[in-house]
Amino acid sequence: MPDSPTEAFPPAFLWGAATSAYQIEGAVREGGRTPSIWDTFSHTPGRTAGGETGDIAVDHYHRYRDDVAMMADLGLNAYRFSVSWSRVQPTGRGPAVQVGLDFYRRLVDELLAKGIKPAVTLYHWDLPQELEDAGGWPERDTAYRFAEYAQIVGEALGDRVEHWITLNEPWCSAFLGYGSGVHAPGRTDPAAALRAAHHLNLAHGLGTSALRSVMPARNQIAISLNSAVVRPLSQDPADLVAVRTIDDLANGVFHGPILHGAYPKSLFAATASLTDWSYVLDGDLAAIQQPLDALGLNYYTPALVSSASGTASGPRADGHGASAHSPWPGADDVAFHQTPGERTEMGWSIDPTGLHELIMRYSREAPGLPLYITENGAAYDDKPDPDGNVHDPERIAYLHGHLSAVRRAIADGADVRGYYLWSLMDNFEWAYGYGKRFGAVYVDYATLARTPKSSARWYAEAARTGTLPAARPAAA
Repeated sequence: MPDSPTEAFPPAFLWGAATSAYQIEGAVREGGRTPSIWDTFSHTPGRTAGGETGDIAVDHYHRYRDDVAMMADLGLNAYRFSVSWSRVQPTGRGPAVQVGLDFYRRLVDELLAKGIKPAVTLYHWDLPQELEDAGGWPERDTAYRFAEYAQIVGEALGDRVEHWITLNEPWCSAFLGYGSGVHAPGRTDPAAALRAAHHLNLAHGLGTSALRSVMPARNQIAISLNSAVVRPLSQDPADLVAVRTIDDLANGVFHGPILHGAYPKSLFAATASLTDWSYVLDGDLAAIQQPLDALGLNYYTPALVSSASGTASGPRADGHGASAHSPWPGADDVAFHQTPGERTEMGWSIDPTGLHELIMRYSREAPGLPLYITENGAAYDDKPDPDGNVHDPERIAYLHGHLSAVRRAIADGADVRGYYLWSLMDNFEWAYGYGKRFGAVYVDYATLARTPKSSARWYAEAARTGTLPAARPAAA
């Protein structure tokens, strides 16, 4: 049975889905677009599963009108997408290419015509390759280039788009891109990863200021963090120290300066053998700590850690891809452990309590700041049945559990204003290629035909009623 009216979500709650440019657009050589670091990375042998690339992805660049019509049919009232920096500003500097901006103008107009609120993410990991050639995120200049790019996009779309996100998951950009090397650009330098983290923070602050200089005051500016829920294996003091170490590297390194204007002192201590943090210049923390209008939280699974003394963590038990290099600089004395319970196709444990915990933490970290769940979802091995239908009861159960956690957090006083399902449709899943399906809509990669899964219809009913239908509807 559906929930009772007393358990309904707030009337203005946004029911959305999210995507990113490189994962869905394709058309990588059209309209003046030049390679990003993900074009280079995916075309480098051995970097992605099966050597797969986003050259075509799901061809959203040419099919966006049909995709927006599909969103409207599913009852979404919000859509979060990212802008391809190298489609708008091919060299990462200088004037914009108007044909690139025109694609996003058309997309926004189509969304608005269907009653769907657009939410623009400026950076979802696809740095123009020319900026990486100049040093990438470990170089301070990249933050200034981002601010220039943010102003360009803000001027083009700020009159029609009210929801803005500067960066998506800067942790991944810094620590998977420059630490473990499992994401583009594939570098394995822990000191460079820490420099990248600071310059991503600086880019967020400078980009926020640039957006505010060209957009109406009514617009909301946020950042999306994949803040970790870090739990100890035991209450042993050494395990609690391990939690603090990972919490600093996953969370404090970003929310410290962004929300509080300071890095954790314990982060400096843990990484002292790698860097002296001299690249944090006078005025940087003030530039980073710009007032936010909202905060985006991305959540998939919690982390379970302990002291590494006498313990083997296993192959990349933190769930961030196989690599001989750690994405956790200064955390060699920390072990990661598999958390118990059911798992998704990614091998990630399913634990909605972590989402509730994360929401309540940031309600305390940033009191009065509206929160959005800007990513949450699961990969499963979805396949069409003989009639062409795609039933995914596991994803429905996942969504029911996590949306229930959101609703519980709202009841506990958290100001959560929207939820963006990851992802709208199956797409290029980074180093995993096309092998992991997160979509509510099934994509046949041979024909690119879209088929809404059972979970898409379930989510549409939740959006329509503002309540959660039963977790496992009767088979059609």
